[in-house]
Amino acid sequence: MNPTPGKLWGLRRMADQNGIFKMTAVDQRPPIKGPIAAQLGVEHAPWDQVAGFKGLLVETLQANSTAMLLDPHFAIPHSIDKVDPTKGLIVTLEDSLFQEDEGGRTSADIDDWSVEKIKRMGGDAVKVLAWYRPDAAERVCKAQQDYVKRLGEQCAKYDIPFLFELLVYPLASDQHQTKEYVEMKGKNSDHVLQSVEEFAKPEYGIDVFKLESPVNAEDADGSAKTQAIFDEMGRLAGRPWVMLSAGSGKAEFKNILEHAFAAGASGFLAGRAIWLDAFNAYPNWDQIRKELETDAVAYLKDIGSLADSQAKSWQTHKCYGAMGAHFAPADASFRHQYEGF
Repeated sequence: MNPTPGKLWGLRRMADQNGIFKMTAVDQRPPIKGPIAAQLGVEHAPWDQVAGFKGLLVETLQANSTAMLLDPHFAIPHSIDKVDPTKGLIVTLEDSLFQEDEGGRTSADIDDWSVEKIKRMGGDAVKVLAWYRPDAAERVCKAQQDYVKRLGEQCAKYDIPFLFELLVYPLASDQHQTKEYVEMKGKNSDHVLQSVEEFAKPEYGIDVFKLESPVNAEDADGSAKTQAIFDEMGRLAGRPWVMLSAGSGKAEFKNILEHAFAAGASGFLAGRAIWLDAFNAYPNWDQIRKELETDAVAYLKDIGSLADSQAKSWQTHKCYGAMGAHFAPADASFRHQYEGF
């Protein structure tokens, strides 16, 4: 594996000294805005309430995280001055307001933000979530593929790691239709695996996968059958990958991590499994802070210790695509730029 200097530096910044990712997500928007608006009885959650909660997350959870994932709408303007500069900084680029019709969902960037802007502001990686169903309408699949390819090319151009989050979702014809940012009920493991297989192709330029459980959270039961599905997901990823929590509970997510680490995952990038219980105390800010500083921190330490003992360092992955031959032209370009210095 021979990544370019910028990508190598970003990957190192996101992980600990042993190459393990223990990253906390503070970029959620609908899962935070929705409950706040409902609690206050208003149509739109006040900016200061959403941003204030994200600030609390940064303050209380970053000490036990190797990197923090922030969003440009709330977390960055409110909390960038609170982020520990020794921690990795990941910035989300996709707009949470996706487009959807009977054929499926399509993604777009946040207005006035780009890979270049994230690089300029000092971000260590670009994170993008793309909803994907291999059985969605062909035009939708093509649009999502083109979207990810474009971002992969931009990340290569600006020499910054591309951290790609992949989520299956219910189509309009599915039984469990929802637009919420939660794990799809009754998900088909083949849909998850086929999606990973598609975006593991080198033309997408992905450096790290952020993946959901290929089975329903409650089905992560420690069985050999379930482990085989996780193993196949790790094989298909073919590069460093971490687990997301998708709103699963603490016990369920820990079970998922045990399967993932056995399959070669290099850590986690999680949010709600860590802090949702505390958030449920809103609008009692004192109670939220207390639970974040106790229960959430304790859980983060617990899964961090699990990662220390069972996860696979990202540096040991035998990679291709974005982590291998895909970098050869960029390496040559980099050397050419600095000839004579």
